[in-house]
Parts: sequence; C-alpha cells; structure tokens
Amino acid sequence: MKELTLFICTLLLSAGIWSACRKPAEPERPASATLYPTLGALERLDPRLDSLIAPEARIEKLAEGFEWSEGPVWVPDGNYLLFSDIPQNAIFKWKEGEGISIYMKPSGYSGEVTRGGEPGSNGLALDEQGRLVLCEHGDRRISREQSPGGEKTTLVDNYQGKRLNSPNDLCFRSNGDLYFTDPPYGLPKGVEDPSRKLDFQGVYRLTPSGELQLLTDELSRPNGIGFSPDEKTLYVANSDPERAIWMRYDVTEDGRIENGRVLFDATSWVGQRAGLPDGLKVAAGGNLFATGPGGVLILTAEGEHLGTILTGEATANCAWGGDGSVLYITADSYLLRIQTATRGAGW
Repeated sequence: MKELTLFICTLLLSAGIWSACRKPAEPERPASATLYPTLGALERLDPRLDSLIAPEARIEKLAEGFEWSEGPVWVPDGNYLLFSDIPQNAIFKWKEGEGISIYMKPSGYSGEVTRGGEPGSNGLALDEQGRLVLCEHGDRRISREQSPGGEKTTLVDNYQGKRLNSPNDLCFRSNGDLYFTDPPYGLPKGVEDPSRKLDFQGVYRLTPSGELQLLTDELSRPNGIGFSPDEKTLYVANSDPERAIWMRYDVTEDGRIENGRVLFDATSWVGQRAGLPDGLKVAAGGNLFATGPGGVLILTAEGEHLGTILTGEATANCAWGGDGSVLYITADSYLLRIQTATRGAGW
C-alpha cells in the first residue's frame, strides 16, 4: 500500500497537482491580522449562552495603559473605534493594523484651571448622520461634533435654567430622540460639589427640536442606558453600591417612560467582584450585554443571567463593532474585544 501511494503521488507531482496528496494545511491568518494576548474567562451559567458567545471565544486585549477607559462607539465610516479616557480628558481612536492614537484632547473639559477627578468625555454615540455626540463631564453638557475633528456645538447643558450635573451615557431612538443619564460623577466633589445646581440625578429625553424632558429622578446614580430592539423598553443601570441594579421601563407612544421595575439586582455582589452596573448594549435578539460586577453580564430581556464575560477588572462600558458581531469592552486600563455569535440591535 505504501509503495502504491508513493507511485500515485509521483504521478500527481509530475502533473503539477501534488497538493492533492498533502494533508490540508491550517488556514493562514491574514498578513494584517494580529494575534492579541488574552485575559479573563467566560463564565457559562446557562447553555443558552452558547447561542450568543461560543465557548471557545477569547477575550482579546487590544491596548492598555489608560486611566479609566469608557464610552466606546464604532465608526462604520472608517472602521475604527473611539472611546473616552475620562481622567485624561481625551478620546482615543483604535483601528485594526494601526493601533491607538489620540482623536480629541480635550474631550470634556475646556477650562483653563487644572482640575482632577473625571473631567473628560464619557459616553459617545453617533447620530443619524454619523456625527459624534459626546457626554462631557467637565463642561457639563452634551455636544455634537460638526465634522470629524471639527468644532463642537452644544446640544443641551441645562434643565429649566439649571446646569446639568455631568451627562454620563446616552442612546438614540430611531426617531432622533436622544436619551441620557446625568449623575454627579464628573463634578470635582461629586454630589457634595458646591457648583451642583440640581438636587437629583435625572434620566432625560432630548427631542430633535431641542425640547428637554425629565423622564425620572428616582434613581440615585443613573448610568448606562439603552433600548430593546423594538424600542418599547428602556433599560437604565444604577451604579449605586447600595442599590446596584438595572431597571426597565415601558416607553410610551409620546416617548416618555412608565412602569419602572428592577430587571436584575447585583447589590449582593458588590465588594465580591470588581465593578458596578455601568454601560450596556442590547443584542438583536433582545439580550443585554451589561457591564457590572465581574465584567459584562449577559441577561435575557426577562432578567435571567446567562453568564458573564469575566474581565477581572472594573468594567465600564461596551459597544458593538465590525460587522456588528464583535463586542468591544472598556475595562479600567484596558481596551478589550470578544467575538460573539450574535449582533447588536440595529445591525
């Protein structure tokens, strides 16, 4: 048999089709691809998680060395990611094959007096025209970039004549309405800051015409925010260690919210795992990818906990990117990503 195989391969070699006799080679990585180091692990609590993230998926470490990375957003026109580093008052850009560069500095505080704390931009989003919209801590406003690298214009900086606290995170509804949260984290002394004008932390809706509506002031530290795929439910994270929860609200026909109830309560985890409820994104099937104690929790729309992307770090936010199936994660000093088996809502 060995002699017969050798004879056949000799004939094939002479015919120029030797590859038919060889064991198929392993697929080659594209020349531009980078093999990134990994960290963390995938915690699987329910077999339904496998339909969202493959068991062998890797948490890739794309970049590190940031002070507190936050607010990622994918820019399809250019295929790159933008994210905030709040203490550095900067927005960084990451692109495959190019790595990290500074996109904007300052990003959230334009004052001349040096200040500490969290002065920079936080949550980032793109409007229907693809323009960058920023939650600015230090300047206490939501602004919009008129063109890439160009001037910014203020969309909102006050409620009924009183300065906002420090807009934190935001999301757009398909009709152009902008929903955002306004906790006190960007104020130099937080809730005790003497410049604070509002005695509550609000969740707001800003219409395309510029009308600002207070939707609720019942949360102590409203943070991450996002819609269900059908936009009938609004999710809001509350990053209070004494009430570390995610809320869900019904969205009325006129864009307001009602019937608030707790989706998931992680208060008992505080101190056992790093992090608090923070940013969140929603998948096309309705599952939430919500940063919180331990990393990124994957929840069903009914609040069932399917598993966690364990980063081992206090994890701030996440965003869909690439073709919509890649989840980019900002976790303390790191920028991470993981390939999922789903896509973000709206992709």
